Amino acid sequence: MRHQVVGRRLGYGPSHQKAMMRSLAGSLIKYETIETTLARAKELRRLSDRLVTLGKKNSLHARRQAFKLLNDHVLVKKLFDEIAPRFQDRPGGYTRVIKSRFRAGDNAPMSVVTFTTREMVKKEKPVTEKTSSISEEVKQGVEAELGAEEKAGEAVEVNAVETETEATESSEAEKSEPEAVVDDEVVEVKEGETKE
Repeated sequence: MRHQVVGRRLGYGPSHQKAMMRSLAGSLIKYETIETTLARAKELRRLSDRLVTLGKKNSLHARRQAFKLLNDHVLVKKLFDEIAPRFQDRPGGYTRVIKSRFRAGDNAPMSVVTFTTREMVKKEKPVTEKTSSISEEVKQGVEAELGAEEKAGEAVEVNAVETETEATESSEAEKSEPEAVVDDEVVEVKEGETKE
């Protein structure tokens, strides 16, 4: 039974789990936002909050404790000089875990871990104003366009009627019996006959 056992196993041995948490904490401090599985993110939140609390103390002993976990002087310096001062007035809750997606290979739930002072980027939709009345200028412009289109439509109709009559006249002429021109004389030729 797991009575009063704190933390998650994450399916690895204790040494591997400790190394993985150190690596995740170092990446979080270095990049200030990382993506990992949800279970790892929840464990990382506990560890990173402890590290920020050490950074807020800003003593030699706290630096040594943080170095014991991170094992990198550059990360300890960034934690104490850049990250911890942002949280001086905040009593806790230094990290945020946001569920993001499901991983493609094994469908594991993924999440993004960030520090809470980091601003969230929200996509804003463009605001469209709904107006109940249209200004007079717009109405006049629309009416002018409609009037111009109607005039153009009438001219097109007249041209279309003229071309239709010409086309029917030429098609009727073609349907009549074929004609042959011999020395400027028009001679009608019936089918099957040849004129010499």
